[in-house]
Amino acid sequence: MDSFWGSVITLSISVFISSVSQILLKKSASRDYTTRIREYLNPCVIGAYMLFFLSTILTMLSLRYVPLSMQPILESTSYIYVSVMGYLFLKETFNKRKICGICIILTGILVYSL
Repeated sequence: MDSFWGSVITLSISVFISSVSQILLKKSASRDYTTRIREYLNPCVIGAYMLFFLSTILTMLSLRYVPLSMQPILESTSYIYVSVMGYLFLKETFNKRKICGICIILTGILVYSL
């Protein structure tokens, strides 16, 4: 596998990791805490920020080979990841607007890749 495709895969993994950290933060925000400090210093929040840091490092490494014009296209897949994980782990619902938005994102990715 050459550097370009390896970096595209790394960037895609980075986007997924970032989406996981967003779900962790949202899950943590839905809980009640006894003190303000526990609200920010708990395993979910600390883990989420560590994942954000890892995602940032992976993104910087992958952008050495991936054209900057391709990055927003891959980054837009995070909306799909967060929506699906929100449905699976947070019991959020899919409404018509959300499904329409996902279809528009997928159409944009398809148009760009052609």
